[in-house]
Amino acid sequence: MKPCCRILLPCKNTPFLGVPIPKSPNSASHNNCLFNSHFSAHNDHTSSPRVFVFKTILGQSQKANFAPNSNWGQSRIFSSTCGCNFSKRAHYLVASLASNVKSFSTSIETRVNDKNFERIYVQGGINVKPLVEKIDLDEDAVKKEDDGIEVKDVENDLKNENLKEAESADAGKEESEVEKEAWKLLRDSVVTYCGSPVGTLAANDPNDKQPLNYDQLQSWEKTVDCYSPGQGLMPASFKVRSVALDDNKFEEVLDPDFGESAIGRVAPVDSGLWWIILLRAYVKLTGDYALQERVDVQTGIKLIINLCLSDGFDMFPSLLVTDGSCMIDRRMGIHGHPLEIQSLFYSALRCAREMLALDDGSKNLVRAVNNRLSALSFHIREYYWVDLKKINEIYRYKTEEYSTDATNKFNIYPEQIPHWLMHWIPEEGGYLIGNLQPAHMDFRFFTLGNLWSIVSSLGTPKQNEAILNLIEAKWDDLIAQMPLKICFPALESEDWRIITGCDPKNTPWSYHNGGSWPTLLWQFTLACMKMGRTDLAKKAIDIAERRLSLDRWPEYYDTRNGKFIGKQARLYQTWSVAGYLTSKLLLEKPEMASLLFWEEDYDLLEICVCALSNSSRKSVPAVSPSPRFLFDFASIL
Repeated sequence: MKPCCRILLPCKNTPFLGVPIPKSPNSASHNNCLFNSHFSAHNDHTSSPRVFVFKTILGQSQKANFAPNSNWGQSRIFSSTCGCNFSKRAHYLVASLASNVKSFSTSIETRVNDKNFERIYVQGGINVKPLVEKIDLDEDAVKKEDDGIEVKDVENDLKNENLKEAESADAGKEESEVEKEAWKLLRDSVVTYCGSPVGTLAANDPNDKQPLNYDQLQSWEKTVDCYSPGQGLMPASFKVRSVALDDNKFEEVLDPDFGESAIGRVAPVDSGLWWIILLRAYVKLTGDYALQERVDVQTGIKLIINLCLSDGFDMFPSLLVTDGSCMIDRRMGIHGHPLEIQSLFYSALRCAREMLALDDGSKNLVRAVNNRLSALSFHIREYYWVDLKKINEIYRYKTEEYSTDATNKFNIYPEQIPHWLMHWIPEEGGYLIGNLQPAHMDFRFFTLGNLWSIVSSLGTPKQNEAILNLIEAKWDDLIAQMPLKICFPALESEDWRIITGCDPKNTPWSYHNGGSWPTLLWQFTLACMKMGRTDLAKKAIDIAERRLSLDRWPEYYDTRNGKFIGKQARLYQTWSVAGYLTSKLLLEKPEMASLLFWEEDYDLLEICVCALSNSSRKSVPAVSPSPRFLFDFASIL
């Protein structure tokens, strides 16, 4: 299987994102990075493990200083690099892989279940190299020039017309100084591996002697105390290191972090879910459907989904995880079934259902995905939702109901309702709570989980609208002087001491404990655009735009209203820059934004209702219908 690369690299120092790529030993040595693209190791029919380079899609691909030519991001290119050696006159291949991929599709399932999968796809560890293919090209396909190359596009059928129109309109747009600075910072954050761009630095503060986050020792072995997690775990970050060889030569190697060296040794559950979500976004925006059909990509999707759907002791369709397994990667009392993981899980399942190749080997998996989607959708909508009416209902709950037709199925004690919530919940609006377990409801408002529930249609249309109504009503609490609060309210006093373990970084109204994170701006913008509330998105972007550049693009902000830069916040944080730029681009290109969210899935609703009507036990907690749910379903239809 041969990979395709969308980054034009005619020689080793070819500019990427408008700036020259620094030489590998200097730029990539001990560089940590969070990858915004995807990674995979695989083996074709030889014994040598190989790695293909990450693909990157950026919104301004048509700008003259941004790409080698107008076809950047559209053509398939193979570089003739081998290891880290580049020739001046690199050869390029323009070819479609769709037909080749289909011939391999029948072997996916056997590879997934193969006990030797680790050896086939991963073995070789940190010494894997970019896959290389040197091919002489016909002169009609590629025209070489001294200062670059021109590539003949042979995949016009895959081009997205909306994308071309949006890029054409963008050509005449004038950027603000803040946007120009943001684009420069994003380009400067690019990390290379063997001369090719593979990701970005987490933070790139020029005044910081140790400007990179995540500088812990890392290794390829995803093992803690002789125990390894299941296949399908996606690492949270990578490090590119230079290893000294003989004769004063250096070799670049990749070190992934699977959580074995992370604080608390927590596996990154959300990484694999985001990988699937962003893969689908990339395919939608570029029209590169051949990518998702490739055997290695199909295998990656199946491994992640199979891991998430593994049988366990849990009684609920929601995904059970430990504390710190998502964006909030420190102890914050979110162990169990946190909303953020459930919303990403739901999105990843919907993405996987779209992208999985339909064959005999995937039928059972697709069926399992459909069943889980239906059950999860009902579970979250019915049991996680709170508004003024629902809180009053919980306030009057009876407890210790031992029966199949119990009203208080999770045995929630009314005394759990916090005093702040009774005064905080508005007359109009509601939200999805942060967590639900037996005898426990976490009533905190977690922003990412609620926003992504809107984007993915995990919530009903009425619930999605109510969430934005609540954010508007509680603007001073959730937006204030910097969007957006990661959660509200903060854990304070005894709650902070018990739940966080006296975490000095997660003090009240700081970092994960009620801090304000500019990177959440793009999710908020996408949710607002889906619901037709671009006015809220523009208002939030205006607030962020006034401060981010002056404050040097902090990672997060502290205090209840987000007035101060976070006490331990990294400056020139890449995801703060990217969150701002993405928000601007989404507003400028609404036709692109529409490709990134999901509408209501009526087939799932039909499956859920059929399951309810055919159930012999009408009040099983995971599937029991309520009048409100049936009313919402009827109104949607």
